[in-house]
Amino acid sequence: MHRHLRFLLPLWLLALLATALSVGAGPAQAATTTTVTVDGSQGGRTFDGIGAISGGGGNSRLLRDYPAAQQSQILDYLFKPGYGANLQLLKLEIGGDANSTDGAEPSIEHTRGQVNCDAGYEFWLGEQAKARNPNIKLYGLAWAAPGWINGGFWSTDTINYLISWLGCAKQHGLPISYLGGWNERGHDVNWYIQLRSALNNAGYGSVQIVGDDSGWGVADDMASNSAFNNAVSVIGAHYPCQGGDGGNADTCSSTTAAKNNGKPLWASENGSLDMNSGAPALIRSIVRGYVDARMTAYLNWPLVAAIYPNLPYNTVGLATANSPWSGSYSIGEDTWATAQITQFAQPGWKFVDSASGYLGGAESNGTYATLKSPGGSDYSTVLETTTATAAQTVGFHVQGGLSTGTAHVWATRVNSPSAATDFVHTQDITPSGGSYTLTLQPGWIYTVSTTTGQGKGTAAGPAAHALALPYTDGFDNDTSGTEARYLSDMQGAFEARACTDGRSGQCVQQVAPVKPIEWQDDSDAFSLAGDPTWTDYTVKADVDLQQAGTAELLGRANTQNRPQSHQAAYELRVADTGAWSIVRTSAGGSATTLASGGHAALGTRSWHTLALGFSGDQITASVDGATLGTATDSTYSAGQVGIGVVGYQTDEFDNLSVTANAPGNHGGILKGRASGLCADVPAASQTNGTQVALWDCNGAANQSWTLTPAGRLTVYGGAKCLDVNGGGTADGTAVQIWDCNNTAAQAWTVGADGTVTNPNSGKCLDATANATAPGTLLEIWTCNGGPNQAWARGSVAGPVRGQESGRCVDVPAGSQSNGAQPALWDCNGAGNQTWTSTSTNQLSVYDTKCLDVTGGATADGSPVEIYDCNGTAAQQWRVRDDGTIVNTGSGKCLDAVGHGTADSTALDIWTCTGGANQVWRRA
Repeated sequence: MHRHLRFLLPLWLLALLATALSVGAGPAQAATTTTVTVDGSQGGRTFDGIGAISGGGGNSRLLRDYPAAQQSQILDYLFKPGYGANLQLLKLEIGGDANSTDGAEPSIEHTRGQVNCDAGYEFWLGEQAKARNPNIKLYGLAWAAPGWINGGFWSTDTINYLISWLGCAKQHGLPISYLGGWNERGHDVNWYIQLRSALNNAGYGSVQIVGDDSGWGVADDMASNSAFNNAVSVIGAHYPCQGGDGGNADTCSSTTAAKNNGKPLWASENGSLDMNSGAPALIRSIVRGYVDARMTAYLNWPLVAAIYPNLPYNTVGLATANSPWSGSYSIGEDTWATAQITQFAQPGWKFVDSASGYLGGAESNGTYATLKSPGGSDYSTVLETTTATAAQTVGFHVQGGLSTGTAHVWATRVNSPSAATDFVHTQDITPSGGSYTLTLQPGWIYTVSTTTGQGKGTAAGPAAHALALPYTDGFDNDTSGTEARYLSDMQGAFEARACTDGRSGQCVQQVAPVKPIEWQDDSDAFSLAGDPTWTDYTVKADVDLQQAGTAELLGRANTQNRPQSHQAAYELRVADTGAWSIVRTSAGGSATTLASGGHAALGTRSWHTLALGFSGDQITASVDGATLGTATDSTYSAGQVGIGVVGYQTDEFDNLSVTANAPGNHGGILKGRASGLCADVPAASQTNGTQVALWDCNGAANQSWTLTPAGRLTVYGGAKCLDVNGGGTADGTAVQIWDCNNTAAQAWTVGADGTVTNPNSGKCLDATANATAPGTLLEIWTCNGGPNQAWARGSVAGPVRGQESGRCVDVPAGSQSNGAQPALWDCNGAGNQTWTSTSTNQLSVYDTKCLDVTGGATADGSPVEIYDCNGTAAQQWRVRDDGTIVNTGSGKCLDAVGHGTADSTALDIWTCTGGANQVWRRA
């Protein structure tokens, strides 16, 4: 079947693959630079497998809430043999109720002695993995631990807690093969010795201990302490190929003491790589991990980015799944890089050291590693050319009892990812006298194998869409003791429980009663839910304060940096005493009180309804239907909702709801969603009767419309009003400016759907004939839901925030030098992040510099810079309502390079793709 697959491929792909790989008897396309003797009589260390990590933390959370069909598809891509990543190891977080990167995973024992084996989703995930691949091995590791533990993490209490967790795993039918200590916190020698003894006494003698999930220094202590050495079965280090999160992995390292120990050496955490652009470093970590450091297993962090996109590392993993309500997901290039090994070699195979090394003897050419089946004749050689710059030919000779029959070649182009070149069976080779040649192009992974049974999944998810409003959840459909749908805990543990204090049904309760043993910094206990694109809405929740303290309701929660206390959001805080405040928190960790006051005491053990509403820059807080106070702030225009407590009170929440509000007074533009142009008074006229038209958005006074409480749309600071000519009601009646006079012709309502309606006529503000060009006149027309009747409000002077990264376009170090290249950085509202759309279609900063394409270039990948504003085409930009910012000189979109999301990610122009790295928010 495989040898005929190539004839089913389209001709253009066959031509591409022909240039990427050639074999056999014809003239070589490149000089033979490497000769590989694949000798079955030679050997090396035992391969332990390739895996990934669910944990550290909360990164699999949303997968649990996906629709069944798409959930199964994602799980197949991760675990099903011959389909996708085909993972052979899975590390599961042992939850501790504290944030361990992207969320807090629940403990099985929030309070001493009360064990809930159904808490969280890690056991569920293990069950799903085992169902697809019964041979997968599971590995448990703690990042945090519940606060009732006495004596700190390195205590007998923790050992007993881990044994309870193993018991829960057994209850779920999950044999745990490996167990670690405390993630990235070093080791306590005596604790590991005690753990080994306790495991043996509890019937878990087959569970192997990994030490110490930090660095190679553990091997030094093992060499000097035989009891410690006997306790630890696997030496596991983190990021030995990268020097930290997301490094390039050009080389890998271990230590002499580690290599000489004789125990398996693992990259027990590696990765932190974007699911697409990180694939070259991922494959280097695996292949060079053995060639350089003799590591025999690799676990990628994380398994999947099933987290909300406003959290850190939101595109890091083998796939992304951040929209459970739509079922949309994306399988990353990292999956296919992983498949180039896992689908061709199984744990228990042996490396062949003599057939593993650097191509042409040079690191820059790439690396190769060979494995052979135990007691059989199969072999697989994986070759990566991710650092190569030219074609090269490898000569193979097979001997020593290994099969000299057909070798199947599969390839993935990772330096320029494309679905068409992901995991493609390119051709089959019949060696002559056990020999053959293979020509490699730069930027690819190739696997040559005598095995069969490989495959590539074809399932695809639907398009993403926003979570519809209104949204409500009374939590009665959630299983008691589990996390509620769409709630993602950032700190503490919010679980469905039976309501108390006179309320029937089920509520959500914060059930971690004391501060946990944390892995990263402390914060209030809170949980996020909903769609980060929500803008104008009111969030409500009923709350029952179980103890004296303060409950929180969050809104417009967007960018979160590490640690989780660095959450950008608005919060309503209400105490049992009645003291309240509206607080703005930032991704930098600051908190600013916008309004505060007192209310009649709420007391404890009674139910009250909190509400936090947003309409434009107006924020309103209420309790039990009575307004507490308001604030005016435009820092955040969109974001999720959340519930929380100040500290670790065990408060209950019920009836979470989010309802849309009409867009409020943003005091800014009125932009047509179809055209991307703004409602403009031509030539800045203030003459009564001047007809309003579309024009490029520039934020000038003739485009600044204010929706007054009386329902008027005013311009020029209230001097003129938007008016229907003659008070007409017929389709096509022009709209104009006129002295404000409170007539029905000047009354307008702005709907949550973006419509602007004149109640007198019942007609909508409309761009004539669906036109989108500058100068198009505006009129009223029967409301029809058309895109020419949808308008967005906001400001054109402010930050430009990337949807994918949550970070802002920033001029590094506040430079005002020509040629300074803007990049992504944490949003801070400073002048070097404040961009204005000018009347001449420029994006200016500091009022003197404009965003410019370096050298006026038009090619994909051309960098952008700031330069003195000069009106050239390279400085012309159209800010579209779909979030794209298009350079009119090139027709290309402003783009975050390689889908990067980290601080200092460079910007360039690129063919507009609709990708999330080309979507920007002017707020």
